[in-house]
This record gives sequence, C-alpha cells and structure tokens, in this order.
Amino acid sequence: MHDLMLVTERKPVGALTVSSPYDGRELARLPTGGPDHVDDALSVAHRLFRDRSGWLSVPERADILIRAAEIMKSQVEELTRLAASEGGKPWNDSKVEVLRAIDGMHLAVEALRGDVGDVIPVGTTRATLGRSAFTQKEPVGVVAAVSAFNHPLNLIVHQVAPATATGCPVIVKPADDTPLSCLRLVEILREAGLPDEWCQVLIADDLEAAEKLVTDPRLGFFSFIGSARVGWMLRSKLAPGVRCALEHGGAAPVVLAEPFDRDAALHSIAKGGFYHAGQVCVSVQRVFAPAAEAADIAKDLADIAANLTVGPPEEESTDVGPLIRAAEVDRVATWVDESVAAGATLVTGGEKLSDSCYAPTVRVSGRRVLQEH
Repeated sequence: MHDLMLVTERKPVGALTVSSPYDGRELARLPTGGPDHVDDALSVAHRLFRDRSGWLSVPERADILIRAAEIMKSQVEELTRLAASEGGKPWNDSKVEVLRAIDGMHLAVEALRGDVGDVIPVGTTRATLGRSAFTQKEPVGVVAAVSAFNHPLNLIVHQVAPATATGCPVIVKPADDTPLSCLRLVEILREAGLPDEWCQVLIADDLEAAEKLVTDPRLGFFSFIGSARVGWMLRSKLAPGVRCALEHGGAAPVVLAEPFDRDAALHSIAKGGFYHAGQVCVSVQRVFAPAAEAADIAKDLADIAANLTVGPPEEESTDVGPLIRAAEVDRVATWVDESVAAGATLVTGGEKLSDSCYAPTVRVSGRRVLQEH
C-alpha cells in the first residue's frame, strides 16, 4: 500500500482498491483521507503560500520541472504500463499520452519563463508625462485540482505542472478509478526536488472530504476536469473570490461536406470514435454524411470497426480496450438497443464482448451515420 501523500500526521481513515478495468485484477490498495486530513493539507498549503520567504524561486521551479521531465523520459515504458493497466487505454495510445505529459512539463517551463507581466505607458496626460506602470505576475494561491480518469497521467500534468510552475501549492484529487499515475507523477516531482508540502495528493474517503477540499475559503483556484453536472455543482459551492477553470465533455459531431478525401476521413473518424473506447471529451459520436453516400460510408466505416482488435490494454496489438466500469458497458448497450428499437439499423457491433468491453459499433439512423462505443 502507498503512503498517504498528504502532509499530515493523521492515520488513514480507510482504503481504496484500484482494479484493472479490463479483467478486474487488483492493482493496488491506497489509504484514504477524510475531512480532517483535508483540513490538515489545506492548512499546510495555505501557510506555505502566505509565507513569501519560503516561496520557490523561478529558477528552482524550472529546474524541478525539467528534472521531473527527464525522470519521466527515462521511465516511459513503466509509465505507459501503469496508465494502460489502471485506465484501460491501449498501450500505443497510452505511450502517446506519456510523451504528451513529458512535453507538458516542458511547456510549463516555457510558460514560466515567457509569460511575464507588461509595461504599460501611462504618460498620456500632463500629470503622468514621462511615467510608466508595470504588471508583475504572482501566484494566485492554493490550488485544488480534481481530475478525470481518461488520461490518468496527462490530465494531472495539465493541472499540477502549471501550479508548480507558477509557485502555487497544489492539492490534487485524481479519479478514484485511476489514481496510480497521479501518485507516480507526484513521487517523480518530489524526486526532482519539489518539497512534499508543495504538492499533496488526496485520495478522498468520501464525498464530504472531496467537497471540503473544493469549498474551503483558503483556496485561490479550483481546477476541474470531469462531467458538466459535477463541475457546475462544485463551482456553485466555491467560496467567494475563488477562481476556477472547468473542463467538460462535448457532443463532437462530424460533418462530411463535399469535397472530402473519403479514405482519410473514414480512418480519422474511426480513430476519433473508437480511441480509448470512446471515453474522450472530443470523441466522435455522430457523423453527418451526404445522403447519397451515407450507406456506403456506413459500410466502409463498419468494415474498419469490425477489424479493430478489442483486448487487454497492456498489449501493443490492442486497438480498443475496456470501458472504465462495467456499468458503462451496460449503459452503452442500453443506448444502442434503444436506438435500434427506435428504427436505427445496426451495421456492425452492437454487443457486449464481456463485462468490460463492448464491440465497436456503427449504426445508421435515417440519413445519418451514427457511431458509438
């Protein structure tokens, strides 16, 4: 079991079992924290932010992020295996995620060094003639980052690396399904020289603990990646003055308008729709095609889908892995069955392959090519 990655002396209140979404095998057991743990973490982070004498300098922050990126680069295979095993994204796609995460660390350094303040000429009246003003960027405060499951390493980098670069203490809550990549990233940052109190990880024991983290007035910024329902609900409970950034999903339709390269379009649509079993905020969900070509496009897209290999995410030959939970497989199956009952034509797929996997599916409804996974 991992250590509780909060700066607190309190004992864990419970444990979370992390399992493979593909075959259900146990990957790890993690200690969980409750509201008192959250209060301890916030106290540490807020005290750190309020004491300017303890702030890390720009060169120190840059060096930490660069060293962390170097460590990540030396462990690409290990990080890929970890992300694939807990999140279910196939090996090749998980490796791309890891490489993007490494690039994200470098981008944070570039922004740290290049995104500076401005000099503002104010000599526009006789009273201000010959004078100027300037802005200087400062850390906004303690950051609470709540993340999603579908990119277990890269999304954490999107939240933690900018906070670290700007000098904000951050408390990050990964998705319960995929916390291991987050824990490893924070371990790497600490190996690279980031003091423990600058980045803490909350594995929440319950919703009360998670909500306490988000709604506390000691926060300066709230970063959320997840469903619109949860994101807007949490935003409504923020303390006055707390800034936030919400990243939600989308509907992602594709419109095929003449002229278009049919082969290129079909392969792009297939990748966009079946990538990570459709569990991405910009996954292709609907395809609108010219009426005269819709049936042929559906057939060709179905041929591509039928030849995708569904299997273990850790294998390089796998194209499509599992959905994150069995309940999601049931949900997709219900939606497909309802659409067929309502008159859609099933071209390929439309069946559960196991409790964790659903066949890549293409349906036609009226003049529309519908795609779902």
